[in-house]
Amino acid sequence: MSETLQKTPLHALHLELGARMVPFAGFDMPVQYPLGVLKEHLHTRDQAGLFDVSHMGQIILRGKDAARALETLVPVDIVDLPVGMQRYAMFTNAQGGILDDLMVANLGDDTLFLVVNAACKDQDLAHLQRHIASRCEVQPLFEQRALLALQGPAAAKVLERLAPEVAGMTFMQFRPVSLLGQDCFISRSGYTGEDGYEISVPVEAAEALARRLLAEPEVQPIGLGARDSLRLEAGLCLYGHDMDTNTTPIEASLLWAISKVRRADGARAGGFPGAEAIFAQQQQGVARKRVGLLPQERTPVREGAEIVDATDKVVGKVCSGGFGPTLGAPLAMGYVDIEHGAIDTPLFARVRGKKVALKVSKMPFVPQRYYRG
Repeated sequence: MSETLQKTPLHALHLELGARMVPFAGFDMPVQYPLGVLKEHLHTRDQAGLFDVSHMGQIILRGKDAARALETLVPVDIVDLPVGMQRYAMFTNAQGGILDDLMVANLGDDTLFLVVNAACKDQDLAHLQRHIASRCEVQPLFEQRALLALQGPAAAKVLERLAPEVAGMTFMQFRPVSLLGQDCFISRSGYTGEDGYEISVPVEAAEALARRLLAEPEVQPIGLGARDSLRLEAGLCLYGHDMDTNTTPIEASLLWAISKVRRADGARAGGFPGAEAIFAQQQQGVARKRVGLLPQERTPVREGAEIVDATDKVVGKVCSGGFGPTLGAPLAMGYVDIEHGAIDTPLFARVRGKKVALKVSKMPFVPQRYYRG
């Protein structure tokens, strides 16, 4: 099996560190290290965790028309994205469904830097090439650059030892930085709800940088298991689980990610795939939406579990679920009929033939601690 899987530049290091490897998005990836998922999760919340996210796709768009061209594919303000800032975006389809979610940064000099999901990166690249390659250069960096995420309250202190200028960055700022003599791109962002950084580094320098960061006393290697429990506590969507081509941003509770200037009453309204369908939902409402769910007992509720009301009528389905080590309790997200979506609505999940009581909850489940200066 592992013969057919792709490997990140840190693969040998993961094995050396005793990682348990699993297939993920076509890659052989570390799910946990000897510390174990629970301790890895708590260590990231308490100090700093290093994640290998090199399976993600990095793409450069270059040219005077790049920002306007990208706006034809996403419901986000790219034209006015300041140099040195990053923004969350989504590729939408003609029905308003989500093809992928991504990060877009403005490097200046008519250059945009994109990070897309691993499982979608080839189709995302094809989508960009098909629709906007006539208007700007589309350059994939899949083989050239690795991506590391340093997350947790000690991340700034650790990275500052290598590059003092990163300390002054605030949430979603993005800049080129030299680390160990290598040209890197750093954003103050991440996927854990904690303060931290994502670091794009040349492939050949990735292992040396990872070893240097792991040599710091605050840093432990963290696998996909804790990455999932951290993002779930932060109420963050995982593409392919909590949203897909049949889910719109409105259903996914992601209206905040549609820039005001691109909404129906905005100065550059619409102009992206599915705009009319999304605007109609925004105006008329939706039949279902993504909500937080707190099981009222210790039984974890997993993805795919049916959600029912007191009369046993199916009113939704769980899209992500597990145990939250910081919360000290199970937690989940799911899609429910809109009439069952209000905070504190009592519901049930069917787990192995048994009904587990749930309560609709606000998100994030654990307060986010992004550094906003």
